[in-house]
Formats: sequence, C-alpha cells, structure tokens
Amino acid sequence: MSAQKQNELQEEQSRVKWIAELIGRKKNTLEKHAGKIESEALEIRRTFWEDVTVNVDEPDDLAETYTSIKQQAELLSERERSQNTLDKQLKTLERLEHSPYFGRIDFHEEGEEAAQSIYIGIASFLDENDEDFLIYDWRAPISSLYYDYPPGPAQYETSLEKVTGQIELKRQFVIREAEIKAMFDTGVTIGDEMLQEVLGNNADTQMKSIVATIQKEQNQIIRNEKSNLLIVKGVAGSGKTSAAMQRVAYLLYRYRNIIKSENIMLFSPNPMFNSYVSTVLPELGEENMQQATFQEYLLSRLGRDFELEDVFSQMEYLLSGSNDSHYDARLESIRFKSGLQFKKLIDNYAARLSSGGLIFKNVTFRKNILFSKEELYDYFYSLDPALPIPNRIQLLKEHLLKELKKRARLEEKAEWVEEEIQFLDKEEFLDAYKYLQDKKRFNEETFDDFEREQKFLSRVLVTQKFKSVFNGVKRLRFIDRKALYSQLFVGEHSVDLPGNWEGIKALTLEELRKGHILYEDATPFLYLQDLVEGRKSNTGIRHVFIDEAQDYTPFQFAFIRQLFPYSKMTLLGDMNQAVYSGPTGSETVLAEDALGIEEKEVITLSRTYRSTRQIVEFTSQLIEEGYKIQPFNRNGSKPRFTLVGESGKLADAVQKSLKRLKADGHKTIAIICRTSNESRQAYEEIGSEIQARLIEKGTIAYEKGISIIPAYLAKGIEFDAVIIYNASSYRDEGERKLFYTACTRAMHELHLFGDGDVPLLAGVDPELYVRH
Repeated sequence: MSAQKQNELQEEQSRVKWIAELIGRKKNTLEKHAGKIESEALEIRRTFWEDVTVNVDEPDDLAETYTSIKQQAELLSERERSQNTLDKQLKTLERLEHSPYFGRIDFHEEGEEAAQSIYIGIASFLDENDEDFLIYDWRAPISSLYYDYPPGPAQYETSLEKVTGQIELKRQFVIREAEIKAMFDTGVTIGDEMLQEVLGNNADTQMKSIVATIQKEQNQIIRNEKSNLLIVKGVAGSGKTSAAMQRVAYLLYRYRNIIKSENIMLFSPNPMFNSYVSTVLPELGEENMQQATFQEYLLSRLGRDFELEDVFSQMEYLLSGSNDSHYDARLESIRFKSGLQFKKLIDNYAARLSSGGLIFKNVTFRKNILFSKEELYDYFYSLDPALPIPNRIQLLKEHLLKELKKRARLEEKAEWVEEEIQFLDKEEFLDAYKYLQDKKRFNEETFDDFEREQKFLSRVLVTQKFKSVFNGVKRLRFIDRKALYSQLFVGEHSVDLPGNWEGIKALTLEELRKGHILYEDATPFLYLQDLVEGRKSNTGIRHVFIDEAQDYTPFQFAFIRQLFPYSKMTLLGDMNQAVYSGPTGSETVLAEDALGIEEKEVITLSRTYRSTRQIVEFTSQLIEEGYKIQPFNRNGSKPRFTLVGESGKLADAVQKSLKRLKADGHKTIAIICRTSNESRQAYEEIGSEIQARLIEKGTIAYEKGISIIPAYLAKGIEFDAVIIYNASSYRDEGERKLFYTACTRAMHELHLFGDGDVPLLAGVDPELYVRH
C-alpha cells in the first residue's frame, strides 16, 4: 500500500472512530430517555384505576368517568408509542455503531464551490446539533449516485428537482466492530472486491440485506416509482428477491407518511421462504409487510367447506407418472383451467345466471325447512333483472334476515322451547334473573315474575339456537356453491373446449362429489363465487409483490388483480425455474396481459451472483439460452457427478460426500431430491446417521445443518453445498427446469449422484464437470 493510501486509510479510520463515539453518546442519551418513559408507562399501568374517577350513578357522572378513563388510556398509549419509537432508534444506532457505513462518494454539485463527501449506510445519522448529515440512508435520493454512476458526470432526482454534478471519488468500505477491514476506490458501480468478500461467505438460514452490494440494475428495481407493474425477469441467483425486499424498504422510507408495512403484501412460494426472508426488513429498520402463500389465501376462503389440494400435492401427482387412469385428463384439465379461455367460459356462464340457473340451499332450523331453495330462487329472480347478481344476492340476504327475525319470535312459543328451559343450569337462570333486575323488569308487587322470566329465557334460548342460522345467511351459505360450480361443466359453451372435455368434466365432478377441490379448480371456484356474491377486494394494500411469479397461471394473475384492484405490482420470476408447468405445458408466463395493467416496465437481470463460475457454466448448459447468463467471476471447484451403479449404494456415496463437505466448513448443505417420497426415503436411509432434517411442505423454518428437501421446495433458497440425490431420476424433458432449479441452489459446491444414465446431462460439455 502506498504512503498516500496509508494516510487516507488512517484518516478514514479516525472518522469511523469519531462517528462510533458520537453514536455511543447518542445511544446513552436515548437509553436514559427510554428508561424514563418506560418507568412512566409502568407507573401509569400500576396506578391506572387510582387516577380514574369512577362514578356511574348519574348520566353526567358516567360521562365524566368515560372522559377520565379515556384520558388515562391516551396518556398510556402516548408513552408506549414513544417507547416503541425509541426502541427502534436504539436498534438502528446499535447496528450503526459497529458498521456505520459502507460507501463514500465525493460529489461536486454544479454551481457549488467544493465537493461534498457523502457517506452512505443503512440509516441516516445527524451531528450533535441535528443539522448536518454525517451518514445518509442508502434510500435517500442522493445515495442513488453510489449505485448508479462511476466517477464522472452524475445526477440524481429529489421530489423537487434534478441535481447534476461530478462524482470525484467513489470509495467502498468493509467495517466490522468500528474497524475498517477493507477499503478500496472503484470505478464501477460496486467493486468486485466487495462482492467477493460478501459472496465468498457461507450461506445463512435467513436472507441478509446486503445494501452495500446493490448493483445498478438492482437499484433500478428498488427505486422504481413510476411503473404500476414492474416485472423482474432474473436468472437464478441474480438477486431478484433481495432487490424486492430492499424495494419494500425503499417504499416504506420514500412514502413513510403514506405507506405502512401493513399496506404491502408479499405472496411467497412456500412457508419456509417466509422464515428465510423474515429478517431482511428488520435489519433495515422496517417492520415486515404482510406475507402469505397463495395457498394460504385459498385455504382461508375454501378450507372450511372443502378438502383443498395444494400446489405441492399437484406437483407430486404430476411427477408420479401416468399410473392413474385420470392422468391424461388431469394434464389437460390443468392446462385448460390455468388459462384465460376458462375464465372466459366462467364469465359467460355467470352472465347467463343473471336470468336463470342460480342454485340455492334450503334454510333449515331443527331439521325443518324455514325457506325452501325454490322460494329463494323465485324471490331472487323476482328482483329487478337490471341489477347485478351480487346486488340481488344482498337484497335476498336482507329479506331472509328480516323474515328470520319474525320466525324466531314465533318460535319462542314452540313446545320444544319450554321443554329445553327445564334443563337450563343454575348459572343461566341467575343470568336471566340479573338481566331482569338490571332492566328493572322484576317487580316484587306483581305476580308475573315467573312469566317474565319464562318469556325472557325463551327469547335467550331461541336467539342462541338461531344464531347459526343467522350467521349462515349473513355468510351467504344459502347459495349452493359446489352445485353452482358443478353446473359449469354441464351443457353447451360458446368457447373452444379442450379435446378431452368429457374426461375433464368426469374428473372434476367426481372430486367435487367427494368434497375435494383440485388445485387447478381452487382459483376458478373462488372467481365464480365472487362473480355471484361480490368481489372480495382489498383496498388497503398499496403494493403487491409476487415472488416466483413464473409459477402462477394467467387465471391466477387475473384473479389476484381483482383482489387488489388499486395496487401497484412487482412480479419476480425466471421462466427457467417454472417447475409447476412441468409436463403439463400449461400457459405459465409472467402474464402481464392477464393483469390488465398498461403502465409496465420489464427489467432483466442476466448476471448471477450466487454460484461459483464453474457451477454457473455447468448449469447454464442445462437450459435453452443459458449462454445469456453471465457468471460473477468467483472461482471454485467443478461440479462432480458420481455414477454409483445401483440405487442401494446411493446412501453410502452421499454420506461419504457429506463428510468431506462438512470437513470443508460448509454450514448449510442440502440433499435435494426429485419428490417428497424420494426425500422421505433418503431420510429413512441416512437421516439419523447424519443428523439431517427432513423438509416437507409444512416446514416453516429453515435451519443450519443438513437438509433433505424436494427440489420444488428449495426454490428461492441457497445453500453452501448441494447434493443431487439421484440425478438419474430426472428423465422426462418436462422436468429439465426442476433439475436446473435444484442445481442452481448451490453457492460453492455441487455434487450429483446417479444410479444410471442422466439424459438431462446429454447436452452438457463433459469438460465442465468431473465424472466418477
């Protein structure tokens, strides 16, 4: 290192030390203040009722009591809010104290005399007078210079103006425990040195927020504010998901007075993925947004009435082969029900229902019909036909609720009521007595107290028994949803039907009779339900993020758009990892047209950072147009393929490989299998001996160590080393993307085993891997 560089390093280290001391002092001040507020909150809780005037004798006294309680509650709430804010600030300072920033740019703004040194970290930090920024938040407008420009002409935009100038210096730091471990000046967006330092580390059980290494193309994703639909097509390991998480953090910062974390929704691929990304936003000082899998949403709507197949079970069925007599019909069913043609068929069907064909259920009480399905049908179609179906359904509901109240009153005089009153327990009698006293309806000078009590008990009992009937009507359970969807498959249709429509119809109706809904039917079923009952739109969500978007069908996209009609959307996907299209050849695209959003932008990420160059060169030859993938120049060993000759020897070979990988210091190792059955088999053979963890579709947490996991559940997650348990089992060309997805989970080492030939390796250059 030159003398000049040594001096610069010492100056930068002095600044880091000075900043750390300032942060320490600020921390101490806040901790004292936080302690004081916490004590005040505890005292308010302890003395809450002592400081409240309680008097309910007169109306004026009651109002005074209410005001007194309200004041105390507001005082306590204000203290708790202040405490939460201070806790959040302290956590941010804690992170800054150890690593205050990661970048510096010297920016000479046009018209100014001298350049300004801008230091960039995960949060802003001001001087002791709260006047000048000593550290800028990475999301601040000026910080975009660091990500978007090399030294030279540069510009950034604020909400008011565009600022132009020159970047005279661009410097990067690796700071640990307030010590500069590495410092380098760079002429590109993010220097390879820093990426090498970060990417060479072991994988963790949770995704890290590495804002120091955001690339220019990722920054375009993060700071995009104009597009109503942002589509990110990124190769495996290109940083799609981390860019999405950082985009959420940016939106929460940029629109902090408008958008809160509860206004953002993420649809993730599986429950374990939710755990994997759960620490990213808290690391950036933000609360996690709403998160769910699409399956969880479907279950919340359908799970009570049906046994709902999940996407993973559908995948297992497709991978099982054609042993089932319904297999071919099922493939065609999935293809057709995934597309917009099926949506059109349902739209046409719903339009016909406006004039006839709705199917209702009897409204019953104690096995007696209160309102027959024929009565409901006649009343519904007696309403103004110009009204939309959902509006008429609401009018029918209101009519039923009104009539139910009359029926409930009449039922109070029924014989069964008097009989059941005889069996009420002591507590229920005491409740009735107290109620009569409170209402001043118990009069010692009259002889009708027993009669009053009986009348009251009758009303209580009938109300209780009718509660489920009222709730059923409020939830529109008088509509026969299953019969309505079944009827869709009967009769003539004006759209082009698939060749095996009869097979599809028979399969669908058979499953519905059993109370099952196949995964491909779940979204269409809900779509039809919403056309009849009214759409369940969520207007509180401002931004929707969909990860692994290539696995959603056009029908599902159209449905999601109806759920969130006013939201901006960010879709992240890679068609090379469209594993759920598999052998169905279904219409799985990043279906912009299905969403119907015109203002859109597509950003393509073709550079991959996850795997070593050797792994990327190998996996790129597994797919079409793999030559477009650009590996980051991080070296490692070539992938290894071991032919064991017979399946019985797989477990032994895998265990030997595991010993070497563990000895090399790898912390997260995945044994990736083709199916869940293969995963369970591998676990039974070697799981106890190697202390492995079996990952199944219900697993919600990703932990360090050895995981045995089906390929489709490994999507979106990375591991230090990956073992493909039996590469020979991927024989169908339709499973190429599944095989590619499994192999691209590896960061540092990839080992493949097989008990026979591997057809999917036929097109791979033998020089790119080691064969044993």
